[in-house]
Amino acid sequence: MIYNVYQIGRSAAISLSSLSLGLERKVKCYNGYFINGYVFHTEEYGHGKRAYNNGVCVKGSTCSEFEVDYYGKLEEVVELQYHSEQNRVFLFKCYWYDTTDRGIRVDPHYSLIEINLKARLRNVNDVFVFAKQCQQVYYTYTPSFRKD
Repeated sequence: MIYNVYQIGRSAAISLSSLSLGLERKVKCYNGYFINGYVFHTEEYGHGKRAYNNGVCVKGSTCSEFEVDYYGKLEEVVELQYHSEQNRVFLFKCYWYDTTDRGIRVDPHYSLIEINLKARLRNVNDVFVFAKQCQQVYYTYTPSFRKD
């Protein structure tokens, strides 16, 4: 069997070489991040501010015909950096709400999505998502349908 051996920095691209070295041991944390046309703030940073920018939605799908969207609140913005300035990854650490039948309801008349904020997912191992995957949502109280 014949193997090709590449010397780092010569035959392989520099960015690929830095990826092969792995992550740096330092992690940077931020209280906000601008991506996909949205300004996201952590819940702690946004507490008491006029703008509410910590609502997160990740459009998802499963292997079946049902699509599952995930809703949560931004807890922390984490930057992971490889051994090159160009190779950075931003992750959002969120706590997620239960999007099963007990945690979500779609209003048939207005198509508003109602999230049960008391139905948080517990014991979740996947609390991180790529920042690029996120859309911003706004959580508010359900409007009254009474005519008063």
